[in-house]
Amino acid sequence: MAKVTPNALPWLVLSAVVIALDQLTKYWVLTSLPEYTAIPVIDGFWNWYRTYNTGAAFSFLANAGGWQKWFFTILAIGICSMLGWWLTKTPRRDWRTALPFALVIGGALGNVIDRQIHGHVVDFIQWHWQDYYWPAFNLADAAIVGGAIGIALFGFFPAKNK
Repeated sequence: MAKVTPNALPWLVLSAVVIALDQLTKYWVLTSLPEYTAIPVIDGFWNWYRTYNTGAAFSFLANAGGWQKWFFTILAIGICSMLGWWLTKTPRRDWRTALPFALVIGGALGNVIDRQIHGHVVDFIQWHWQDYYWPAFNLADAAIVGGAIGIALFGFFPAKNK
């Protein structure tokens, strides 16, 4: 009889936490921050800045006419499904794989919720140095980037077998 190894699906709890925090912060932004007005958090570096993105990273396809809402929704659901399936094949103790997958899933689904409810993604974190501004982003975006970095980093530098 084959030994059953518990899979990493419980890591989806982290995905749910990311979604909840993302949606709570966006609710705060939509009910508390004025649109397109910089509110300094750390003067000269970090603002709250409520804005919207109908595209993807760096406003990719933002002016595509509306079809991109469904394109990015289907893409995100496909990627999340693939990562979820991989979590079923990942041992639960393999946090170097499970953690980044869970972050990407939570972030991607957080932005899917925005696209489906609002027709765009709500962004509100704006970093800058003097007159050089990074595109505004949100917690879902941060989770996706953190997860992608983890996937790449741990893929290039796998754990050493004991």
